[in-house]
Amino acid sequence: MRYTGPKVRLSRRAGVPLTRKAVRYFEERPYPPGEHGRKTNRRQTGDYGLRLMEKQKLRWYYDVSERQMRRYWDMALRSPGRSGAELVVLLESRLASLVLRSGLAPSIYAARQYVAHGHITVDGRKVDIPSYLVKPGQVIAVRERSRAMQPFVAAAEGIYADERIASYLDVNHADLRFTVVSRPLREQIVVPVDEQMVVEFYSR
Repeated sequence: MRYTGPKVRLSRRAGVPLTRKAVRYFEERPYPPGEHGRKTNRRQTGDYGLRLMEKQKLRWYYDVSERQMRRYWDMALRSPGRSGAELVVLLESRLASLVLRSGLAPSIYAARQYVAHGHITVDGRKVDIPSYLVKPGQVIAVRERSRAMQPFVAAAEGIYADERIASYLDVNHADLRFTVVSRPLREQIVVPVDEQMVVEFYSR
């Protein structure tokens, strides 16, 4: 199942801010949540616990269920490249992930909701599946009937955009549209996870 509780709580469990909103809260409370959070020593965690946490961080960062994560892992194993890098690339290629990365949404949760509610098109056709894997050359945009909504008005002003747009995207915020110009490379993807530990977790 996907986690649907407080999102900042996940960042405190992970030990790193997983969303923009979590940065400020994490600075105020950089320890795990719960009654004994202040007394928790992350450095005492065993090898299994460390690998499990890296896998969980990757899941939480992209907001996918364990079942989905397993499916992407199986796909990564069948790919010719390094399994860990391929896993991250697959997660980054999801429609919801790219809507976030392009600056059309403030968080992965909002991006997922925009897609699921039918506000996003791919090559001019509505796609409401957050896990849809986008291919190079495809054009993603906000539907015309949704563009007057406040979140998209803000997105058109570049409010949600990172300082540097990912090099594998060609983004036009004013037009609420972007094109995937190439398949992401692992070194181009900013994600606070050591994927080698994820590989070790699934390979145990």
